Amino acid sequence: MANTKPASSPKTTAQKDIPAQTAEPKAEAVPVEKEGAVEVASDGRRRVVIEGVLPQIDAGRYPIKRTVGEKVVVEADLFTDGHDAVSGALLYRHDKAADWQEAPFEPLVNDRWRAQFTVSELGRYRYSVQGWVDHFKSWRRDFGKRVAAGQQTQSDLLVGAALIEVAAERATEQDAQQLKVWAALLKSQGQNAAKIALVSSEELPHLLERYPDKSLATTYGRELEVKVDSEKARFSAWYELFPRSCSPTAEQHGTFKDVEARLPYVAEMGFDILYFPPIHPIGDAHRKGRNNTLVTEPGDVGSPWAIGSSVGGHKAIHPQLGTLEDFRHLVARARDEYNIDIALDIAFQCSPDHPYVKEHPEWFRHRPDGTIQYAENPPKKYQDIYPFDFENANWQGLWDELTGVVLYWVAQGVRVFRVDNPHTKPFPFWEYLIAQVQQENPDVIFLAEAFTRPKVMNNLGKLGFTQSYTYFTWREDKWQLKDYFSELTQPPISEIFRPNPWPNTPDILPEHLQIGGRNASLGRLVLAATLSATYGIYGPAFELCEVRPREMGGEEYLDSEKYELKQWDLDDPNSLKGLIARVNRIRRDNAALQSDHNLLFHTTSNEDLICYSKHTDDLAATIVVVVNLDFRHTQSGWVELPLGTFGIDHAKHYQVHDLLNDSRYLWHGARNYVELPAEMPAHIFRIRRLTHTEHDFDYYL
Repeated sequence: MANTKPASSPKTTAQKDIPAQTAEPKAEAVPVEKEGAVEVASDGRRRVVIEGVLPQIDAGRYPIKRTVGEKVVVEADLFTDGHDAVSGALLYRHDKAADWQEAPFEPLVNDRWRAQFTVSELGRYRYSVQGWVDHFKSWRRDFGKRVAAGQQTQSDLLVGAALIEVAAERATEQDAQQLKVWAALLKSQGQNAAKIALVSSEELPHLLERYPDKSLATTYGRELEVKVDSEKARFSAWYELFPRSCSPTAEQHGTFKDVEARLPYVAEMGFDILYFPPIHPIGDAHRKGRNNTLVTEPGDVGSPWAIGSSVGGHKAIHPQLGTLEDFRHLVARARDEYNIDIALDIAFQCSPDHPYVKEHPEWFRHRPDGTIQYAENPPKKYQDIYPFDFENANWQGLWDELTGVVLYWVAQGVRVFRVDNPHTKPFPFWEYLIAQVQQENPDVIFLAEAFTRPKVMNNLGKLGFTQSYTYFTWREDKWQLKDYFSELTQPPISEIFRPNPWPNTPDILPEHLQIGGRNASLGRLVLAATLSATYGIYGPAFELCEVRPREMGGEEYLDSEKYELKQWDLDDPNSLKGLIARVNRIRRDNAALQSDHNLLFHTTSNEDLICYSKHTDDLAATIVVVVNLDFRHTQSGWVELPLGTFGIDHAKHYQVHDLLNDSRYLWHGARNYVELPAEMPAHIFRIRRLTHTEHDFDYYL
């Protein structure tokens, strides 16, 4: 890859900082109609057409997403008139860099080309496409045909020599000397065999490729963007808990110091993001009682999402949790000792007692009688919450204040935020806030808690949300899981939307967990943790298999932690914590599970069995997962694997190593038998090839 620094050129809205020789899309060598007249293109000698550039989102309006170390593979159609050969380069640079770098395009089929580059820094990269008629490549191709037909002449060699001499003028001194020697050979008399050998060699074109003639190159008329996030944006395991329920003493409000004592427990299970519901003061007015009742009893703690009291609002800490210094100490210790990031909940709403209500009444919607409208989602009513009115006249002041809330917590060391119901706030607001925050803090992660329509969820991803909750919680059948995750992990959705599936949340206790209990919880854990590189659970409810609903047919927990303090028995012998730890260890130890782009689903003979795989690009690691979706009965059947895709010889045996229980099986061929009891409803197989030597016998068998 070479560094280039193109000369400056006039900028347009579409071109931004496109390198020199840029032309508007499809305006390269054709007349352009403008204001009723026909205007000739600026330079009709630019003959290459560039079309179908991928990936790009909404004609380049939004960036695609990557994490540090990932590749950006770009494809484009490059073609020209006539029979001349075409060459192309992928241009790319980080926003902070002045120079463009280049990666050569390689031809595929039907004028389709591909190139790639690796993003190595946080922030934003730009990329575009350049193509040109390659006269040397055309000459060399045609000269080879003439040699094969016995038609080569000295005149043909002189044409080639001239092209080489012109290239020498663009080359470094050392390379220029070599090119001049070769040009002189082609211009000399005799030595036909040496001349043909030189033109036929790879050395000559390889050196010429470093100094192409791009004086008439066409550059794609847009700069496309890549938003590069940290590794945890792609691969992470989230654990949600309520800090106020971490006290070792029953009925005593937990503190940040209590959470510090809980860090080893969370770390031992293998989670690297610890997410808290809102940690701010809770309002007294219309406070909700236990199980979301409208009547409170003495000691009821209320919902953390009813933010704000006389003590403070979104920048304040609930007094019973501790001080700001306690919080900062927790954040630092979690990161430094356990590699755990503390994630905070961003819920932009207020209790009636929030200071904003008095300081900025214009930020809220008022009824005709002058009272402020509380939140509603008919028939549900949330009397303890006032939503913001984003259409108020002082909307910019509201935007800046809320952006300042996030920046305040970033200054306290927080780098991960879970955003409550972002789909109920204006899209331009989120684009503004995220851009403001990430401008100086590109490592900040935003998880969208948006259980809403697909287009809305996807649009939040375009606007900058790093990850999103999903419909996984309600996808139970094999065909549902297959169709949904196939959609999420393939372009164009995968370019903007990173899934973060959760088997449960404080708001959602799905029916299959209520009915299936421990068996269902284990199966759903494996599905979430292996279908997606990022997932989360709400605990300790999940690992302790707390599956009692408030009422039959509903998804609310009985005695929900949203409205009361809980005392959890973390030493319960029936806890799933050991299995959760094993699953997370498997994820950390196997690179194939740390990305989503190679997810493949495979045929099974039983619809209650789902089988899928992930593999690294180099096939160094291949994981095959089989899950029994019937959490009541043993299910068995045959699975079919695409051995060619895995680089396995159909004629040879191979081993599948179940990483969940350390069992090993010798398989042969694409079709093999599995049987899974409801009590252990999953296999996580690591495929191991047999080498058939005495040195590997003990290791494999």
